[in-house]
Amino acid sequence: MIKKLHLQGSAKEIGFLHGSQGKQEVMNSLKAYERLFYVAKKMSWQEAREQALLHLNAIEKYDLQMIEEMEGIAEGAGVDFEDILTLNARSEIALTNIGEVFSDGCTSMAVSSPIIKDTIIGQTWDWTASQKNSLLLLDIEAQNAPRITMVTEGGIIGKIGFNSAGVGFCLNALVTDKGTNKIPLHLGYRAVLNSYSQAEAISKISNGQIAATGNFLIGYDDGNGNGMTVNLEVSPFGIDYVGGDDGWLTHTNHICSNVIKQYVNDVNDVRFEDSILRKKRADQLIKASIAAKEPINEQTFERWLSDTLNKPSSINHFENENAPEYRKVETIFSIIMNLSERRVLLRVGQEGTFEEIDNIRAVTM
Repeated sequence: MIKKLHLQGSAKEIGFLHGSQGKQEVMNSLKAYERLFYVAKKMSWQEAREQALLHLNAIEKYDLQMIEEMEGIAEGAGVDFEDILTLNARSEIALTNIGEVFSDGCTSMAVSSPIIKDTIIGQTWDWTASQKNSLLLLDIEAQNAPRITMVTEGGIIGKIGFNSAGVGFCLNALVTDKGTNKIPLHLGYRAVLNSYSQAEAISKISNGQIAATGNFLIGYDDGNGNGMTVNLEVSPFGIDYVGGDDGWLTHTNHICSNVIKQYVNDVNDVRFEDSILRKKRADQLIKASIAAKEPINEQTFERWLSDTLNKPSSINHFENENAPEYRKVETIFSIIMNLSERRVLLRVGQEGTFEEIDNIRAVTM
């Protein structure tokens, strides 16, 4: 099961509720990342905190409410602000040129008009098994922002979800050789979910604002039957649209854009036997459904995200027992978001059924 928290109020109040009611999940995250940084990068937690603080000036200029929310989490959980900042900068720390680089994996898929009437996005999120105990399902009602439904790790304020304006977000980690001290990816994710449209969301992650490279799959449905999805590979040095012109798109964990490859090098050394295979399979599944003229809906996404071809390196990912500890990843959860209906289906783990979670349709449609 996944713990659900309803967070409401000012940024500080939202953070405090997250930290106090989700304290165990926050502590689980801190323990997991302290170990990962040490095992993979031989980096102490204090060194990781110092790395995270390099982003503080940029965040203060970007969105002070994010600082306040992280302060609230720290206060609620009884830990230091620097600890929570480090969790939110964990992607950037994982990609520093010290020790081994590592990242979570995932397969994202989307289908919209002209293939189907609705706008549906979904993904698997693949990571170390211990983080299953850190998951939180957040219902966030912030001041001057859309209402957000988000699945995240305890202590992290931006991840996968959608909002009452019809903006939905899936992520794909990309492992590269360069980064900056600008806005951590997870705060960019939250900025997308704080947005009222795709255009607003993209304005918050373009022009070199984000510190590391990642793929942002952003869907949008305005509630009037108009919707679309885009993939944006985002780097500190430029962004580029990838695929999606035919009403469907996929992405995994390697760089697809030749534009982005001019700025950074893809150092995911298992991309050929894992990420590229998963993307090819995701493409094949969507193309096969289109060719067969099958109805594509949430149940179709359930089948796609449960696919085990090339197991363990399948869309529904299983742990590779021969990989080093920091590379042993499995599907922690899978999520499907129908942005037209403001409906979410979630499955924790690799088996079992997808369950519809409380949606925000009543307050948005």
